[in-house]
Amino acid sequence: MTQLAAGSGLLDPEHLVSSFGLLGIAVLVFAESGLLVCAVLPFLPGDSLLFTAGLLVAGGGFVEDGLWLVCLVATAAAIVGDQVGYLFGRKVGPSLFRRPDSRFFKRENAEKAHAFFERHGARSLVLARFVPLFRTLTPIMAGVGRMDYRAFLTYNALGGALWGCGLTVLGYFLGQVAVVRDNIEAVLIGIIVLSFAPLLVEWRRGRRARARQAAATADEVPPTQREQGVQQ
Repeated sequence: MTQLAAGSGLLDPEHLVSSFGLLGIAVLVFAESGLLVCAVLPFLPGDSLLFTAGLLVAGGGFVEDGLWLVCLVATAAAIVGDQVGYLFGRKVGPSLFRRPDSRFFKRENAEKAHAFFERHGARSLVLARFVPLFRTLTPIMAGVGRMDYRAFLTYNALGGALWGCGLTVLGYFLGQVAVVRDNIEAVLIGIIVLSFAPLLVEWRRGRRARARQAAATADEVPPTQREQGVQQ
């Protein structure tokens, strides 16, 4: 298999899976699910990593015990990672939003994830699994909002299973299709584009909301004040 277009070196999914096996999958999925520092690394190959693992299992070159073990490891790492993110959010709480921007933290990203969580509620834990950046920040936002832990655990497990098993199984079955095997790079590029599409939608939605808010604020200003502002 040629070098995958989703990355190179340490971020090349094929390199990670081939070199580090199940341990590499578990560590990266755990980190991307629950460590705040990963919020500044939106290009971590979480989606393409799982898809590639499924491809390699289908090709018979990875994990003798088969597909079920890869799915189990990926799901468990995703669920445990979210637990860490939730506990971090509960401990840090509102102070997370008072932190100044730094190399490892952008308040704007936290606010976007918080808005996403508020808009979609508990199901955001499932939806965010398939969106880079949000899958790292959403469990933290659930902790900040002190979401009921039993509900969090339920949706966390559901999202982790759908993401961890879903993408791996998808890679496994598509890996047996000749046209997919022969166009791996294009397929992985497509996965990356689809992963970031929801972020673009959220960005455009936020931009429209700010425009509407600005227009509403302008309408609330008395005409005399608007005229004075123009004259000035």
